[in-house]
Amino acid sequence: MSRARMLSGSSGRHRSGEITAALAAIRGGDETAVPRLLPLVYEELRRVARRMMAREPPGQTLQPTALVHEAYLRLFGNGPTSWENRAHFFVAAATAMRRILVERARRRRAERHGGQKRRVTLDEGAVPADPPATDLLALDDALGRLEAEDERAGRVVHLRYFAGLGIEETAELMGVSTATVSREWTYARAWLLRDMTRGRKEMP
Repeated sequence: MSRARMLSGSSGRHRSGEITAALAAIRGGDETAVPRLLPLVYEELRRVARRMMAREPPGQTLQPTALVHEAYLRLFGNGPTSWENRAHFFVAAATAMRRILVERARRRRAERHGGQKRRVTLDEGAVPADPPATDLLALDDALGRLEAEDERAGRVVHLRYFAGLGIEETAELMGVSTATVSREWTYARAWLLRDMTRGRKEMP
């Protein structure tokens, strides 16, 4: 292993430790840890935001930086919130961003009196068939139902699809094996595909 790679890995572990410490402080009621957390997670949250914004339709005025700050304000808008661990926090952050984009999509649809659907795909994974052409709102509804049935599978979707993390990163954050993440991701994609397909068939 090169010296640069060793230093990079060491830096990553150090930052991870700082994030964990800041979250523990927040759980303990230390409000000074709230502003201390943002610089530690900012770049990762911007990466999540950029990934989400890349799926948005052309002409989108919201920028990744603005999405990060709006999501962060929502996370702490009602005072410090306790998160169990880093995975819990990043799922909460991805959920906040997803909610912001869903709300904007609902407003656009209302303004267009129906509007056009755009394709959302859950690529990556072992499920052979792609999900049907659908829109963010349909995916959001389906994911809500999945989370109610299987919270861990829903968390994997947030980290893999919305946050854009790889299998190993997701496993590390969740404290489970890569095999478990792969199995949950395959199951979740199949579940969402089935749910959204059924939803289309039930439409009048």
